[in-house]
Amino acid sequence: MSAPEICLELEDHGVARRSAVEFFGLTGAGAPRDPAGAAGRLAEQFVDRNRALLATLDVRVERDFDGRDVSLILLAGSAVGAVPLYSPTSARPDYGLVVQPRFAWRGIGPMLAEMGWRVAPNPLRLPLLRRSERRVPSWVLSSMVLVRMNALLDTLDRRFEVVREDVSAPRGRVDWGAYATTRLPRAAALSIPCSFPDLRDDRELKSAVRHTVEKQLRSLETQKEHGAFVHQLLEFGRQVLQRVAMVPALLPTRVAMEGWLQRPLRAEHFVEGVQGIQWSVEDRGLAGLSDLEGIPWRMEMDAFFEAWVETVLVDVARRTGGRMKTGRKRETVHAVNWEPAYMGSQRALVPDFWIEYEGVTVVVDAKYKRHWEELHEHSWARAAEELREQHRHDLLQVLAYGSLAATEKVVVCLAYPCSVDSWTSLRERGRLHHRAEIAVGRRRVELLLTAMPMGLGGGVVAEPLAEVVAAAVVRGAA
Repeated sequence: MSAPEICLELEDHGVARRSAVEFFGLTGAGAPRDPAGAAGRLAEQFVDRNRALLATLDVRVERDFDGRDVSLILLAGSAVGAVPLYSPTSARPDYGLVVQPRFAWRGIGPMLAEMGWRVAPNPLRLPLLRRSERRVPSWVLSSMVLVRMNALLDTLDRRFEVVREDVSAPRGRVDWGAYATTRLPRAAALSIPCSFPDLRDDRELKSAVRHTVEKQLRSLETQKEHGAFVHQLLEFGRQVLQRVAMVPALLPTRVAMEGWLQRPLRAEHFVEGVQGIQWSVEDRGLAGLSDLEGIPWRMEMDAFFEAWVETVLVDVARRTGGRMKTGRKRETVHAVNWEPAYMGSQRALVPDFWIEYEGVTVVVDAKYKRHWEELHEHSWARAAEELREQHRHDLLQVLAYGSLAATEKVVVCLAYPCSVDSWTSLRERGRLHHRAEIAVGRRRVELLLTAMPMGLGGGVVAEPLAEVVAAAVVRGAA
């Protein structure tokens, strides 16, 4: 019995139910006498064989038997992406799992381009998916690699290299033979050939970065028909290439790449950057369009939504004249000093976003949760206790962040995702933002709840929020 090529699909934080009898093809003329019993055994083997792969996308699978059929119940977490799954009968990756975002977006390409490639999907070293041709964009690998190359260049340290140069005074090891036979006869007495250690940029690694970036740019040049965001990705790639324009492109050897990965005190971005170089050197996914589209990948929607909120807030800060700081860049870190230090738990408070004005501070925390939609579909009294408890936790967290501000007026904001239809309807009814105020002595804390859809442009979402923030700044200055 050959397993069909089937992809299990569900949304992040969602639940999906599939009949195991149908999923494993135990119907029709060749069906066993007891389909449910066979499905139960195959389901158990399927879950055990793919437990690690399912965990890659933060998915759990439970089994349920209703007396007639065995059901596979899939429960997803916050990750989206696609991975292959192994068949319990053929032991080959005949199946696949695709987790999609639960809130509609304009497509991963346009959004990553508008967000300035702050985040990117993470490719996985797994067998290619059989049925993923229309689910993963063809330029995804290039975006992943270019983002990693840019981050790698940000973290590169200078290192000592042995340099051979002609200098005006002896330095290090002098090649007196060459000096006597080639310099003095040409009256070049102040040109002394020396070998010495010098603190320089890692030219070999930068040469490998240039080789990688050039290769990705050549690949992107063949994909311009996919949309304007590919042109933006090309421009981003050219900016990265400009950072290594001073070194020649060099194809790194396997030994060199292994040596880079074995360096002590290497940062996360350094390791990810070297992995990106390896993907490019090994032509992972670049051999043909179908191979590229079938690459397994994952992305945390929490980080993706946070990057989207940052894009909107950059526009808000520009419209309102604020100075913005981000937790992503470690600009909002406030250390927690414990006494004694070894007894401490939380070491620092790190608000997601921080916008400063004269006399007013705006603190924003991005939460990728369904709270906004569910609180508008049901009243607070009818909301599930778990939802209410999570929302209370969100409120207390953002209020704690607000206590870090030195200004007398503080605006703390929780930003949730929502659908475009909900956002449009609320804006038309003037209910897009929920506002409350807490007064403690001379200090005033304004609480703001808002939603940011991912199916609209950042400027469209920023406009009404900028009006609310500007009004709060005026009230704070009054």
